[in-house]
Amino acid sequence: MIRSFSPGSLLLCALPFAGVLIAQGPGPGGPGGRPLRKHTATEARPIKLVPATEKAPGENQVAIGEKENARTLSSNAIPDHLVGPFPNRGNPHEIAPQAFSFEVPSKPEVAAEITPLALSPFGFAVNGVFFDPGAAEFWQGDRDSGWQYEALGGAVPLGLDENHAHVQPTGTYHYHGLPTLLLKRLDATEARHSPQIGWAADGFPIYARVGYADPKDPTSSVKALESSWRLKTGDRPDGPGGAHDGAFIQDYEYIGGSGDLDECNGRFCVTPEFPRGTYAYFLTDAFPVIPRAFRGTPVRLRAGGPPGFGGPGREKGKGPRGQGGRPAGPPPGEGPPPRGEFPR
Repeated sequence: MIRSFSPGSLLLCALPFAGVLIAQGPGPGGPGGRPLRKHTATEARPIKLVPATEKAPGENQVAIGEKENARTLSSNAIPDHLVGPFPNRGNPHEIAPQAFSFEVPSKPEVAAEITPLALSPFGFAVNGVFFDPGAAEFWQGDRDSGWQYEALGGAVPLGLDENHAHVQPTGTYHYHGLPTLLLKRLDATEARHSPQIGWAADGFPIYARVGYADPKDPTSSVKALESSWRLKTGDRPDGPGGAHDGAFIQDYEYIGGSGDLDECNGRFCVTPEFPRGTYAYFLTDAFPVIPRAFRGTPVRLRAGGPPGFGGPGREKGKGPRGQGGRPAGPPPGEGPPPRGEFPR
C-alpha cells in the first residue's frame, strides 16, 4: 500500500510576527483566523535547535485519572524540564500556563476508518504537554497550494528548542518531535522497551522509538522501530518544484511493510504497561516522528474544528481501508484487536 500526504491536514501553529511577509491566501488563514506567513523556501535544511537552558515559567501541574469510560487530563501545559528561551528568532511567543481539561476514551476501539490529524493535537504527554506535530506554514502562504511545510524539515525556521518544541500564539508549549528531555527524565534508553510517554486523542497509548522486536513476545529483544513513511523519488510535479527532500509533508509517502509500523505509526503489540496487548503508537526517529493519523476515534483536543479532515492521499474524512472496509488489524484467525487495561 502506498499513500501520500495531500493538502488540508495538519494545520497548526501559525506564527506571524514582525519582519515576515504575511499573506492572505484564497483559503482560510491560520488558527483563529490569523493570516499565514508567505514562504518561498523549497529545500529541506538541518534544524538548528535552540539549547534548552531555561527553567519553565511556573511549576508543572498535571493530573491524569479515570472515570467510567474516560481517561481524564487536567494540565497547565508547563513542561517539567528545561526549555529554550522564548521568544527567540524563530518563535515570537512566550510560554504561559494554560487551563486544559480533556477526556479521552479509557477503553479505545479501532475505528472503521483511519482519521487523519488536522486541527487538533495528536495527544498529550504524561507531563500534560501536547504532541502537536503540524505547522500552519504553506508554500506562498496559500493553504490551498497543496504544499505544507514539514515542521522538522528545516526549510522554515520555527525556533524549536532541543525538545523539538516551541510556543503557540496562545502561550502553549508543545512538542513537534521527540521530547528529548522528557524522554531523559523517564529514563528511556535503547536497552529496553520505551516507557509509556502519553495518550493519543483516541485513547490509545503512546511510546517512543523502542519496542519489542517481536510485537507479541515481551521476552524478545528490543529495537528502534522504523516508520513505513519514505521520501518520494524524483521532483515535485508543481508548486515549489525541486526534489522531494522533506521540506514539505507532501514529499513523503506511506509504503506498507517497508518499516515496523503502520500508516498511523502504530502497531498491535504487547508493552510493559499492557502485557495482554493493545494497539499502540510510537514516536520514531524519522518522519512522521509524531503520528499524523488515528486508528481509533479521536476526541477534539482543541476547539474550533473536527479532529480530522483531509490528509494523506484521501478525501476529506476518508481513510484507507482493508478487506471489508476496515483498517488492518491483527492477523486473521486471532480474534478481535487486543486491548489491555491501564494498570492502577
